[in-house]
Amino acid sequence: MNNNKNKYTVALALIFSLFFIWAISSNLLPTMIRQLMKTFELSAFEASLTEASYWMAYFIFPIPIAMFMKRYSYKAGIIVGLLIAAAGGLLFFPAAIIQQYWAYLGIFFIIATGMCFLETAANPYVTVLGDPETAPRRLNLAQSFNGLGAFIAAMFLSKLVLSGSDYTRETIPADYPGGWEGFVQFETDAMKLPYLILAAILIIIALVFVFSHLPKIKEGEHEEGNVKGEKLIDFGVLKRSHLRWGVIAQFFYNGGQTAINAMFLIYCCKYVGLSESTATTYFGFYMLAFLLGRWIGTMLMVKFRPQNMLVVYAIVNIALCGVIMAFGGMIGLYAMLGVSFFMSIMYPTQFSLALEGLGGKTKSGSAFLVMAIVGNVVLPPLTGHLMDSYPTVYYVAYIIPLICFIFCAYYGWKGYKVVD
Repeated sequence: MNNNKNKYTVALALIFSLFFIWAISSNLLPTMIRQLMKTFELSAFEASLTEASYWMAYFIFPIPIAMFMKRYSYKAGIIVGLLIAAAGGLLFFPAAIIQQYWAYLGIFFIIATGMCFLETAANPYVTVLGDPETAPRRLNLAQSFNGLGAFIAAMFLSKLVLSGSDYTRETIPADYPGGWEGFVQFETDAMKLPYLILAAILIIIALVFVFSHLPKIKEGEHEEGNVKGEKLIDFGVLKRSHLRWGVIAQFFYNGGQTAINAMFLIYCCKYVGLSESTATTYFGFYMLAFLLGRWIGTMLMVKFRPQNMLVVYAIVNIALCGVIMAFGGMIGLYAMLGVSFFMSIMYPTQFSLALEGLGGKTKSGSAFLVMAIVGNVVLPPLTGHLMDSYPTVYYVAYIIPLICFIFCAYYGWKGYKVVD
């Protein structure tokens, strides 16, 4: 038993590193949206397509990835994902030469494909490495490393990218070296360093996984990699109502969270009038609130049922979105810090509740839950479009995340129940 426990501890430590790394990747996106908005002269809606291109991979690839891991193993999926994402990071060098928006959209799609491997593997792997009763708490602990990566991306890496200069063709100083073209080159070059660091880290982690032993997990009647007589993907799992509602809740949660994240720096700089330096500091506090929420939420789950916490946190966020819609400005910005704290437990809690009792169909269920991230493709651009369409009352756009949290509240109240 102790031997198994030690084996699980090492495996969990390795998996926790993945939560950290993909958080850095996805939470650099709001910084990149702000940067690309400047360099390619984009509207909020056009810039939000950066998020859409990234998260589209999460809709296209989870089923093929789940089939791949069913045929081989979680470990194989993780190594492939790390290498694909690293290759995407290295493509920032030719992109800085090409200087075309479509090139960056393609790169984000490639990086997200790699990260999709990691997420499709890591979330269910954490839920099965130990006692099923403590799976929600274990996944929240793992996701707290996700919060740490998000904080580092927002507070520190964003400052490597954003120069603080916000020129247009009309306002750029006459003596700026190279004029407008020089400014664009400088700003696009600034995007390379974080992704070079990320690619190097991903390659190192891939090598660690190659030489590490991860325990094979028995799901249902079969051990992973042994698929004789078993479907590689089972659509029938969607007949389970708690999974079906989980997929719906994840669609809205992901879309609502990403709508707020993606528009955060645009909200601060364009609508509140903060400098980029001040805005990135607030973005760091925003992600710190998320990290604290994960840690505190994980501790509270020792005493409180995860589904009850989900209901309470969702209702608080509905109220906070109402505050943003009513006031906007700095009051709205402070409300967003609160939203970040109370969003923290939602994704892992919904994910683990939706996988309960799936047994050998866990990988299939995980694939559909990861596909629900397609909410990130639909809802952030819709939020950006509302902000562009009503610039004097831009804060009404936050009705989108408000509606999303209503679905999360319902899942914690009723949708999570295993009834079939």
